[in-house]
Amino acid sequence: MSTAPPSSPHPPAPEGPGSVSRAPHLPARFPDTFTSRYVDTGDLRLHAVTGGAGPALLLLAGWPQTWYAWRLLMPALARDFTVVAVDPRGVGLSDKPLDGYDTGTLARDMVALMDALGHRRFAMVGHDIGMWTGYALAADHPDRLARLAVAEAAIPGLSPAPPLFGGREANDRLWHFAFNRLTDLNEQLVRGREHLYFGHQFATKSAKALPDHAVRHYVDTLAADPEALRASFAFYRALDTTMAQNQRRRERRLSLPVLAIGGAENLGAAVGATMELAADDVETLVLPECGHYPAEEVPEAMLAALTRFLAPYRTASRR
Repeated sequence: MSTAPPSSPHPPAPEGPGSVSRAPHLPARFPDTFTSRYVDTGDLRLHAVTGGAGPALLLLAGWPQTWYAWRLLMPALARDFTVVAVDPRGVGLSDKPLDGYDTGTLARDMVALMDALGHRRFAMVGHDIGMWTGYALAADHPDRLARLAVAEAAIPGLSPAPPLFGGREANDRLWHFAFNRLTDLNEQLVRGREHLYFGHQFATKSAKALPDHAVRHYVDTLAADPEALRASFAFYRALDTTMAQNQRRRERRLSLPVLAIGGAENLGAAVGATMELAADDVETLVLPECGHYPAEEVPEAMLAALTRFLAPYRTASRR
């Protein structure tokens, strides 16, 4: 249940292209509902975009995106929920420390964020690396989450590891995992070629091409700051720690309701199969004509799925 956040001095308002005031091509009247804010969680300052009314709903996107990935869903969700779309550590306008990119730490960051905003209990939607963090949060902090929706990821240390010499389709989808885990060399190869590397990721993983302005926004955010590029790889460099954590997490199954969403042209039903390894109450949904980015490729279908799945949470909060 949401409560009013404690009174405290407000840090300066976020500025720059990653803020609500400067992000490109937002839905009509978006700034009337949503504002950017910095939230201090102790030793970390996170950028969150908040707005709406009702029970709290945390939205966490994946690599290499920011809160902006949720922009098409947020106005409708804000009619029923207090929406919190966040840039996790290392992303967008949030702080970019050198470490802390394992999912245990990322989950603690989200708990601290919601505490600072006054939300003890909340629902969550996580995509890609946001799905990794959502699983860690549900397992490590089971009293905090009411419902969890996840999309388009396998979970390292939980999902079966693919073979090194697998089929071409798997290689084309997953080769960046090994590349991103390298130390320094990947940054040297990508720096100055961000539009080539990240543009290829968006182009090859979507069934419906993302708008040019959205891809440009994501890539320009990474290219503008060497620390942003370094941090984008840090999530993958922390995978040894994350996988060891997930091996332990799988020993205690999740009991909360989970919606697992896959794009028919990418992971499909494999998202649900992954979550069934960890949770007892899993609903699998495969979205037609969709690749890796359902919130942007098929926003109407994604919104309908989330609205239906979150309805019991919304209803319970009104009692």
